[in-house]
Amino acid sequence: MITAARSRSVLTLAEVCEELSVSRSTFYDWRAKRRAPRCIKLPNGDLRIRRSDLDHWLDDRWDAA
Repeated sequence: MITAARSRSVLTLAEVCEELSVSRSTFYDWRAKRRAPRCIKLPNGDLRIRRSDLDHWLDDRWDAA
């Protein structure tokens, strides 16, 4: 059984797209260009993104204005 904390540490593609306010096609475009956060590809082809990988990816994109 997966704990609640563990299930929140891995996000679905829909959750990531909603959080980033981008479409699924935009995310796949980023992924094809190797600009997306690291993904886990499940045996059924679905993608999952670890919360820590998404947070690290976002931190790397801060613009020092």
